[in-house]
This record gives sequence, C-alpha cells and structure tokens, in this order.
Amino acid sequence: MHSGWRPLLDALIGELEYRRSLGVRFVAISADGLAALKGLGRMTTSNSGAGRRHASVPKRPAGITAPETGQAERPPLAPRDRPSGAPAAPADRIQQVPASDAARGAGAPADGPPGSTPATGAAALPGLFAGDSRPVLDRQARLDAFEELRRRVLQCTRCPHLVASRKNVVFGVGTPEAELVFVGEAPGVEEDEQGEPFVGPAGQLLTRIIHAMGFTRDQVYIANILKCRPDTPGRTSGNRKPTPTEMATCFPYLREQLLLIRPKVIVALGATAVEGLLGKPPVGITRLRGQWQEWEGIPVMPTYHPAYLLRNQSLAEKRKVWEDMLKVLERLGRPITDRQRNYFTRTGNDRG
Repeated sequence: MHSGWRPLLDALIGELEYRRSLGVRFVAISADGLAALKGLGRMTTSNSGAGRRHASVPKRPAGITAPETGQAERPPLAPRDRPSGAPAAPADRIQQVPASDAARGAGAPADGPPGSTPATGAAALPGLFAGDSRPVLDRQARLDAFEELRRRVLQCTRCPHLVASRKNVVFGVGTPEAELVFVGEAPGVEEDEQGEPFVGPAGQLLTRIIHAMGFTRDQVYIANILKCRPDTPGRTSGNRKPTPTEMATCFPYLREQLLLIRPKVIVALGATAVEGLLGKPPVGITRLRGQWQEWEGIPVMPTYHPAYLLRNQSLAEKRKVWEDMLKVLERLGRPITDRQRNYFTRTGNDRG
C-alpha cells in the first residue's frame, strides 16, 4: 500500500475499533465509502451475484461486508475477543442519531493518484458509512467506554521508538462529560514524568486561563495530539515536534476521546494541535488564531500555545489569547463579567 494512504487506514481502523468496543456488530457502507476503500492497496473488492460486494481489512479480526442491502457486517465478538472491561452496549443503551447530529467533517477524495496524500484527522472518514449515524451512549456506558479506551491507550505500542523512551503514556485529564476540551501538541518532560498533560510551566499558565474562564481543570478535558513524549535521541533536554507519521498513528485515540466526550467547543493550542486535529498543512498560527474552524461539526478555536506566552510576556499577546477565550465563552453561552472582558487591558483588574 502506498504510504500516503496509511492515515486513512489508521482512521478507519480506529473508527471500527471504537464501534466494536461498544458492541456494535453492523455498520452500513455508502457507495462513496466503497469507492474510498478501493483506494487502499490492501483492500480487495469483488462482485458476485446481483451486485454483492466484499471488502476486507487484512490483519484485523473483523472484516467488512457490504451485500446488496448496503448493510456491512462484522463478526460478533467472542468473549475472548471483547476488550477487557468493554461495555456490552445492549440495544436499549444505544440510539441512532442522524448524520447531521453525528457531526461529521468535510469529505475526502475517494481515490487519489499514486503519491497523493489523503486527508487526515477529521476529513479522513466522512461519508464512509451509509447514513453515517453514530451510537449515542447513556452516561454510564459512555464512562465505561472511556475507561476501556484509556486502558487500550496505556498499553499502546504502535510507535516502538516512543515506547522505548517514554516513562508514561499521557492519556488526558478532566471529565469525559466536559463541554470544553483543550488539545495540545505532545507531552513534555514533566508530563512524561507524571503521566498528565500540561503540568509544567505552560500547563500552570493554562490552568490559570481555565480558572479565569470560570472553570476548573476537572470541569474541562485536556489532551494532546500525541500520547507519548517525542523522543529526543542524543539530547538531554528540550522537546521536538511530533512527526506527521506519529500524529497520524496516534490521532485515532484522540478522535475516540472527542467522539465519546462530544464537547461543545474544542480549543486547539498552537499550530501543531491545529495541524494534527484538522488535518491542515503546517501554517502560521497567527493566520488562524481567533478564527473559528470545525472538527466533525464541533467548533474549534485555534489559539497560541501557553508556552508561546511564556516566551512572549507582552500584554498585547496575552490579550489576543484572552480574546479567543472570550469567543469560546460566548459560544458556550457562559456569562462574561466586566472584569473578564477587561483582562489585559489598561483598565483591567487582572494582568497575571
């Protein structure tokens, strides 16, 4: 398979694993979805009878079958195959929502020429599943599914070089019922030590921003594009940006988190978070910050990473980030006090 298709296949596998963990046995594949699957080098498509189609994912316990009814079936999970602690997700705990409510993202090209790179992140899978409805779990089933995901992530070995250098997998922190999610780049040395995102100096600043918005850390959710600290061979300090391959490999985990949380707003902290979350090519964050974007129907506010504010202490730059947070509060329908509106202005009462 051409390496350019790897992110799409990873996203597909992540989606099927997510639905499988919920006990879902059937998914419907759209015509566009079948066309997209044909573009994957290891996928095989054949016709038999009156339009019967079969597609399989190699090296995976579950295949995809699309008979003429358009219904795609995966084999039922045997007890030994079901992930430990995964919810059974009985029918009375799942409801189907329309595609408009499922909030998928923009479509991706079905078949690209050799050497082309399909969209990553949000744009990788929309339109694949017919009707594109998504199971909505009740509160306890969602918490159970979130815990099962956490166990899977903590055991991940998809990036051997990161496994060899990491001390802890940094899953995320906060409530799975958050209406606001902050997404950063990758763990640093302090995060790797403690197994929690944003606990170093930049994390302390982010905590102050969260408090100024009227939240606490346990009322929001904080995660990263990458769950392991990027290795820095030959160096004793410092961090590096995750590679596109690392981000594409790890992104399905973040995607599952976001789909289970279903926040009202996502804040993308820095250019790398925007790149990994939205599948956009690297661009200057100054061109995107403060402008609403969208990930699978969820509003996304790009803003500067707190580490940038530690390097640039000007009130003008702090005010830019705070203006972005005011937009977030308005989108959430939260009341904004005069003191909050005046932060980092000459008349403001709080410039910290």
